[in-house]
Amino acid sequence: MDFSLLLVVAVAVTGLIWLLDAVWLGNARRARVAAAEAETGERLDETSRRRVAKEPWLVDYARSFFPVLLVVLLLRSFVVEPFQIPSGSMRPTLEIGDFILVNKYTYGLRLPVLNTEIVELGEPERGDVMVFRFPQEPSVNFIKRVVGLPGDHIRYEGKQLFVNGKPVSKSLLEEVPREAPNELLFEERLGAVSHRIYNNPRDPGPQVRELEVPEGHYFMMGDNRDHSNDSRYWGFVPEENIVGKAFAVWMHWDGGLPSFTAIRHIQ
Repeated sequence: MDFSLLLVVAVAVTGLIWLLDAVWLGNARRARVAAAEAETGERLDETSRRRVAKEPWLVDYARSFFPVLLVVLLLRSFVVEPFQIPSGSMRPTLEIGDFILVNKYTYGLRLPVLNTEIVELGEPERGDVMVFRFPQEPSVNFIKRVVGLPGDHIRYEGKQLFVNGKPVSKSLLEEVPREAPNELLFEERLGAVSHRIYNNPRDPGPQVRELEVPEGHYFMMGDNRDHSNDSRYWGFVPEENIVGKAFAVWMHWDGGLPSFTAIRHIQ
């Protein structure tokens, strides 16, 4: 279900009903009120005006919901949008059940549904955690870390990431993390961003020979390196598929009671 499309349709329908009533359908009701006031020779109180006007329920609902839906659409499309993390591909940065907030204007303003950029404000930077439309199925949103920018040369071999011929800084933090048996916990530095990743030394995983990121595209990888369906398997993310930059976890819910103790900044 495309919630953005449903929201746009709801705004359009309620707005159209409100507009038609304001410029056309409401004339008959206003005429009845005027006739009743002329007959009594005094202004009717609000209760009497409503009784005489007999406003249709559909118009009443449209007028009430249109401004609310419009504000939600504008905020969700151009300011911030909530998402839920459904998989462990970004562990340990993001856990299954995390609810995150995504900045919708960091990389430029885009039209809802069409996702066409209308105002250019910035570009993704290496190390950003980015939400995007999956190139093979654009109706599905993915979240990964930006590893390669347009023009970068990327290689991934022996659990080591290379960008433009240089190994990305990576230091071991813990050999057997309690929350991830058989994994190694590392701290990796991409650009100005330091973040944690998991590697499984027993899993050979995909190897990526050196490749160049095309213009207008990005190479994405999950922080859970051996359990992430990312650019190593299906290629690059085109710029037009960008949704926004993830910047905060605001709630965690794994089926029990929601927890707000996990509120944190994403890096």
